[in-house]
Amino acid sequence: MNKLVEFGRKALFYVRVLSGYEERRIRNYRLQLEKRLTQAQERKAALRKIPEQTVLAEVRRMVEEMKTLNRKLEETEVAIEEYFKPIDKDAEMIMKMQLDGEEKSMKEMMKTMQTQAILERAEAEKDAIARHVDNNQHNQEAESSTKQQAQMR
Repeated sequence: MNKLVEFGRKALFYVRVLSGYEERRIRNYRLQLEKRLTQAQERKAALRKIPEQTVLAEVRRMVEEMKTLNRKLEETEVAIEEYFKPIDKDAEMIMKMQLDGEEKSMKEMMKTMQTQAILERAEAEKDAIARHVDNNQHNQEAESSTKQQAQMR
């Protein structure tokens, strides 16, 4: 099941890359980082002017923001996992159905091949019997013609 989930994740990633979604997302993220960087630089310049207590308050605020973001991230991950559970079950059921179908068709193919082999064997036996009968008739005709020639002499 983990392999199927991993495969699904990789497939989604490839689709996003091929569609250009990942590239746009990366650009957007880079722009956000650049904005944050410029804002951080502006704050840094402003903080140099403000007393040390303000710096500590800013650090506390940032830590709280980070905790909030981490909580939101964890909630999002849980929501995504919950969202994909039915899809995973459906995928597992589909895979099972496909495997059952393949197994059934394989059994049918084996029966057909066995039947075909039996028919071919029977046909080969008929041909062998027919050849044997033809050879016997030919031998009898040869013997009778030899006898006739012997009697004629």
